[in-house]
Amino acid sequence: MRHHNKNKKFGRQAGTREALMRSLVLSLLTHEKIMTTEAKAKALRPVVEKMITKAMAGDIPAVRIIKSRLYNNADIASKLVKDIAPRYKERKGGYTRITKIGFRSGRGDASPLATIELI
Repeated sequence: MRHHNKNKKFGRQAGTREALMRSLVLSLLTHEKIMTTEAKAKALRPVVEKMITKAMAGDIPAVRIIKSRLYNNADIASKLVKDIAPRYKERKGGYTRITKIGFRSGRGDASPLATIELI
């Protein structure tokens, strides 16, 4: 039974799954729009939205937490705190949008694809 196990595993072990989420977060914050599978986009949304909410505080502890979750990437952390978070000061939540774009045809697995972007 899978009681109290809400996270998607993506067929990966815990460390690899955390690295996947971190790299997806870095890509989304860098490019502000990425294309990935629908399941990964749905798993990525709460992670990114919690980071944006944390960045709205803008104080030193929040910046340190954000940097630690982004592989100590100071450039992306400062972009998040100084550029991205102030856009959403008046917004209560829902900083991302997921748009379904069809199915993957090149690899042959026909997995559903989606774009996730910052609003």
